Amino acid sequence: MREATSVAAARVPAAAAGARTLVELDARVSGCFACPRLVQWRTEVAGTRRRAFAEETYWGRAVPGFGPADARIVIVGLAPAAHGANRTGRMFTGDRSGDWLYAALFRAGLASQPVSVAIGDGLELSDVRVTAPVRCAPPANRPAPDERDRCLPWLVRELELVRSTLRVVVALGGFAWGATLAAARALGLVVPRPRPTFGHGAEVRLASRGGTERGITVLGCYHVSQQNTFTGRLTEPMLDALLARAKTAATEEVAR
Repeated sequence: MREATSVAAARVPAAAAGARTLVELDARVSGCFACPRLVQWRTEVAGTRRRAFAEETYWGRAVPGFGPADARIVIVGLAPAAHGANRTGRMFTGDRSGDWLYAALFRAGLASQPVSVAIGDGLELSDVRVTAPVRCAPPANRPAPDERDRCLPWLVRELELVRSTLRVVVALGGFAWGATLAAARALGLVVPRPRPTFGHGAEVRLASRGGTERGITVLGCYHVSQQNTFTGRLTEPMLDALLARAKTAATEEVAR
């Protein structure tokens, strides 16, 4: 990754739009200081650390997306976990949610291995990229609306940079669903009004304005949080079926 340069709030839209490649975008994301509350929290967590990780050096910065530039499927979560991606520097890596997601991606043939513990652990993704609408770990895992909106240009540009191959977006939870539709609208895709309602298995196909570009399919999926996986609201068969639908939809979009 390129060396990060500091990005303040007023510069986020221009910094995101000016990134010519995903590598450049990822570097700019990791240098973002746009949200004072999130910067303070991610730094505090990185300094105090959890006892189990007391000997580790935390990433403690905004977290970029992870996956190839020619992905046909993009998975959008919520935000980095305080002792997960905020520690490891890679989305959904080092926490229980990531354990669930990457194991499912492995079963779906989209990941090279079923575990994700640290950058450099050998994990590679195929045909899928994992990202989030908020790039810093928020207190209580709850970003504020202004933080979500300030961070949105990063997601818009990320989707734009994979637009030529992108066919399906899987939104993990209602927060990701709303952010995905907002980003899609910013990219010139037609989002129905009233806005489609999130639900597990919800599906909406978004066409481009004027039909000049290929559309994308957005699928809703319950988030892989412990709140959902421990209670049985989201099960492995449910997640596997959703990812199978995403793969099928990606193939169908190519055939359109």
